[in-house]
Amino acid sequence: MATASYKRHLAKTITWRLVGSIDTFLLSWVITGSPLTGMKIGVSEVVTKMVLYYLHERVWFNIGMPDSRKRHMIKTVTWRIIGTLDTILLSWFISGNPLTGLKIGFSEVITKMVLYYFHERIWYRVNFGLEQRKLKDE
Repeated sequence: MATASYKRHLAKTITWRLVGSIDTFLLSWVITGSPLTGMKIGVSEVVTKMVLYYLHERVWFNIGMPDSRKRHMIKTVTWRIIGTLDTILLSWFISGNPLTGLKIGFSEVITKMVLYYFHERIWYRVNFGLEQRKLKDE
C-alpha cells in the first residue's frame, strides 16, 4: 500500500497543480492587466506548489483522521493557508508590488477553496493508488 499511496499523492499533486495554476494565471492576468505577468506568476508557482502540496498530502495521509466531509474541509483550509502565503510571496516578488501580491493571494482564497474541495471529493471517489475500499455515503 505504501508505494501505491505515493503514486496516488503524486497524481493528485499533478491534477491539482493543473487546476490551481490555470486559476492563478487567470486571476493574475485580470488583477495586473498583463497576460505576461499572469503567466510568470502561474508558471513560477508550479514547482513551489507541487512540492508544498505533495508534503501536505503526505502529512494528511499519516494523520489518523477518518475520511469524512469534515476531514476534507480541514484539509481544504490548511492547504489554502499554505497556498495563499506562497502565492502572495511569489506575486509580490514577480510584480515588485506587495499590494499586487496581496490582491492576487486574497482573491484566489475563495476560488481555490471551492476548486480544492471538489478536487478532494472527486479523488475520494477514485481508488487509484489505494487498496480496494468501500465508499461510505456521507
